[in-house]
Amino acid sequence: MSTIKIHEATAGPVASRLLKIGAIRLNYKQPFTWSSGWKSPIYCDNRLALSYPEIRTYIKENLAQVIRQNFPQVAYIAGVATAGIPQGALVADFLGLPFVYVRPKPKEHGMGNLIEGKIESGAKVVLIEDLISTGGSSLKAAHAMQESGCNVIGMAAIFTYGFETATKNFADANIPLVCLSDFTHMLKEAIDQKYLDADQLIYVKSWRLDPANWK
Repeated sequence: MSTIKIHEATAGPVASRLLKIGAIRLNYKQPFTWSSGWKSPIYCDNRLALSYPEIRTYIKENLAQVIRQNFPQVAYIAGVATAGIPQGALVADFLGLPFVYVRPKPKEHGMGNLIEGKIESGAKVVLIEDLISTGGSSLKAAHAMQESGCNVIGMAAIFTYGFETATKNFADANIPLVCLSDFTHMLKEAIDQKYLDADQLIYVKSWRLDPANWK
């Protein structure tokens, strides 16, 4: 399969649910500021979905489905800290698979672990993320798993902004990614549900072309 794949069956429904609960927020008049310093008309916090049982279950079941379909050899689920930990644990429990998670850096006390949990060398692992922007932190976690001797066969995420940088980064790492929804499908839902009108849509779409310099 291609390096990054959008699961068409859930792309619209997931985006609709995330918009409904405010996990995805749009504000083209007063853009959000990301930790990177980028200005953005969109802010995505999929952790909010954990507070809504129906939506949490829908996401869990569909992440499990895309993993079964795209990575049938999976033996372990790994969550990417921090937001990928609860989603990954839910999916691992649903699939009846062991679960571990990857820290952004080794623990500074105790055993100094970077990977928490028990995993066998050579194990086939799928990582879980809640959100993909450039893919940098996600792929850092994947590389940590590979350096520990694991076989990272893929990654699954709830949402991706669809940046070209992410496509290149995942291609360079040779790690396939499947996402339940993305920026393009979210915009369609935003128009259908009247979060945006046609003129606002053009303005918001322009952001993804050059997010670092968008104003």
